[in-house]
Order: sequence, then C-alpha cells, then structure tokens
Amino acid sequence: MQQVNVTVRMAVVEDISQIRALSKEAFGMYAEGAGISSIVGELNESDEYLKEEIQNKLVFVAIVGGTIIGSVRVEVHDDKTAYLSRFGVKAEYQNKGIGQVLMNEVDSIMQKLGIYKLYLHTASRMLSLVRFYYGRGFYIESTTKNRGYIRALLCKEYEMDDMKYQLNADNENLAIV
Repeated sequence: MQQVNVTVRMAVVEDISQIRALSKEAFGMYAEGAGISSIVGELNESDEYLKEEIQNKLVFVAIVGGTIIGSVRVEVHDDKTAYLSRFGVKAEYQNKGIGQVLMNEVDSIMQKLGIYKLYLHTASRMLSLVRFYYGRGFYIESTTKNRGYIRALLCKEYEMDDMKYQLNADNENLAIV
C-alpha cells in the first residue's frame, strides 16, 4: 500500500463544492456496487443542504495536496449515540488507508464526547464495506429494505472509561453504575 500524506480537519463552508463532487463520485460507485437502480439522494445534494450539514453535524474531510479526497458526517444525539453518514473516499485514493484515517478521527472524537454507540447504514451487498466496518469494530444490528435494497444497520460500541450503562430491552439508559 502506497503511503499518502493526509490531513483530516473539520469541514468549512468553502469546502462545499469539493464535498459535493466527492459525494457524487463515491455514492455513484456505491449505487453501482450495491445494485441500486434508483438515484441515491447523496448524488443530488445542494450547496444549501451541505451548508446546513456543516453547521449542524460533525463533518470531517481528508485532504491531500489541498484537495478533499474523503469525507464523513456524524450526527451526535442527546442520548450519547451518534449516526455516521456520507462516508466516502475518491476512487483513486481507496485502499490507501484514507478511510481508516477518517474513522480514527471519528473514533477519537466520539470517545472525547462520551458517545457509547455509533450507528451507520450500508448496503449489505457491498462486502468490501461490510468487511471494512467489521474491521473497525462494528457489527450488524439489523437489516431493512426500506430504501429498495437490503441495508444493514451497523453499530460500534465504545468503552466508557469507568462508567457502565445498564440498559433495558429497549436500549434506554436505566442507570449509570
């Protein structure tokens, strides 16, 4: 694997056009690989929508030589869970560790924020993605066909230092012990 010097930072509004181009490329490949015939919403994001995402979510970008080559978004919830979306890396930079670098940053921030579960959806037919997420500590919690193809809901649980949450059957916090 060729070493790539990559920087990860929070996205800013000036990144919108590069993020939009990256998303269009990455999710075009995703739709093709997953056998999705209908247009995926990520292919048609407006500048205004992306601006709202940057303002309301944690949006990370991976940069090589001044060009955004990867991005990921995380929505943090009040219940100390988070949802990861729009994770993509430009085709020419895939399998070079860029996704790992982005996910390392996400993991670090989730732990700093005290997030105990991180969720995401991915197409179950995309074996390379499922393998990637499994290698990062995710497991399949459930599947659904609500978007016309089989999507797996994956979950990653973070260690909570000395805190342990007791959960009931509905995964609601009962007590911190």
